[in-house]
Amino acid sequence: MAGLTLKQVTKQFGEHKAVDGLSLTVEPGEFVALLGPSGCGKTTMLRMLAGFEQVSAGEIHLGDTLLASAQHHVLPEQRNMAMVFQSYALWPHMSVADNVGYPLKLRGMRGAEYQRRVEQALALVALEPYAQRTPQDLSGGQRQRVALARCLVTNPSVVLLDEPLANLDRHLRASMEHSFADFHRRTGATMVYVTHDQSEAMALADRIAVMQAGKLVQWATPETLYREPRTSWVASFIGQGSQLMISNGAPGRRLGGHELMQGLTSPASQRNQPVLVRPEHIQVHPEAPSQQDLTARVERQTFRGERYELHLRMRDGETLLTYHSHALKEGQQVALTLLEGWCLEPDQ
Repeated sequence: MAGLTLKQVTKQFGEHKAVDGLSLTVEPGEFVALLGPSGCGKTTMLRMLAGFEQVSAGEIHLGDTLLASAQHHVLPEQRNMAMVFQSYALWPHMSVADNVGYPLKLRGMRGAEYQRRVEQALALVALEPYAQRTPQDLSGGQRQRVALARCLVTNPSVVLLDEPLANLDRHLRASMEHSFADFHRRTGATMVYVTHDQSEAMALADRIAVMQAGKLVQWATPETLYREPRTSWVASFIGQGSQLMISNGAPGRRLGGHELMQGLTSPASQRNQPVLVRPEHIQVHPEAPSQQDLTARVERQTFRGERYELHLRMRDGETLLTYHSHALKEGQQVALTLLEGWCLEPDQ
């Protein structure tokens, strides 16, 4: 196992910087996700890690080995990395076992050692009974596990995954999330996972690099990203919540309910601090509110099975998203208690 170090990595296509000065360190055996909307540079970064794209500036290290800089480029086949693609990229005329063993054959391996390594890789993804089937005989999730086994068979230092669940339906994606997590626990491989789906990243990764317009905007654990997003943009991209303007607080500070509600009562001209309030930190009191209460009107609601999702509008026009155990009437006035909020940096 080896870790990855990225130092001010930049990739430029003409005048456009697809990746702009990205720096981070991935620890050996860590599962990290590159997360962001389409066009943010995450796949370009993955391709630079794999060696499919050259670095315009900065450096990429695998352990103590320099893989890439503006003057130096180690070829993909010499990096001891393996990549799982969105499209599976399986040979249709080969059996599952032959697909998995293909990288070993390219290295000249044959005989008992070849057989042992293929069987071991298939066991890691629970596909031993399917060794002699062809890819056409498998489900989408099983094909993705074949692709995983094929990348594992060479004992790579790093496994790179490029939106591997994008082609699967919702049910299969949920099942494969468990497979990936189990796969990581059993192998201990260093894994870098590209996705635009925040729920995948939050469920799988030890740490997440959130990217926007080629830049790294926050590098943190899933819990920290949810509880303490740095900017307004990250707060809107990760999870659900409401952003309000208040008159007190400072970026990077958590406010208790009293401070938060006090900051909402100031005149609008004095409110210049954005604060994030997650839905679970809003209590709704449907009984007739008094004049002293913080109030809002129910604009619409959506039944989500175990709860109702309420969209509320406050007197000053600001909106709130919260949950409630049962349906309320649209247009109904309700009293609110805000329990806590997280102060954000304004977007640049």
